[in-house]
Amino acid sequence: MANRKTSKTTSRSKRKTTSKSAHKTKTIRYDVASQLRTPKEMAAYLEAWLMDAPDDAVGIARALGDIARTCGMTRVARDAGLSRESLYKALSENGNPSFATIMKVVRAVGVQFHASAA
Repeated sequence: MANRKTSKTTSRSKRKTTSKSAHKTKTIRYDVASQLRTPKEMAAYLEAWLMDAPDDAVGIARALGDIARTCGMTRVARDAGLSRESLYKALSENGNPSFATIMKVVRAVGVQFHASAA
């Protein structure tokens, strides 16, 4: 009889698991900007992009955009001498910012680029 009880419990728990999986899982969009709390974290994030994907100019610009959003796009645009709209456009996935724009934004968010021998 012990086997029958175990068998019934197992089949019941299988049914419960199946019915629970029918519910949709709600996901939220991950925003790295909410994780960048300090200038040190921002610099480490940009450094990781520069080290891991040095040829990905779009990715590096987007990483800089993440940092700019953390600092506040309006403030960064003002400090960089750019309009807010042009800053969003330059740092978007389809943007193509000039090196001068990148350097203005880097200074405005309070990080620095460093050169070293390869």
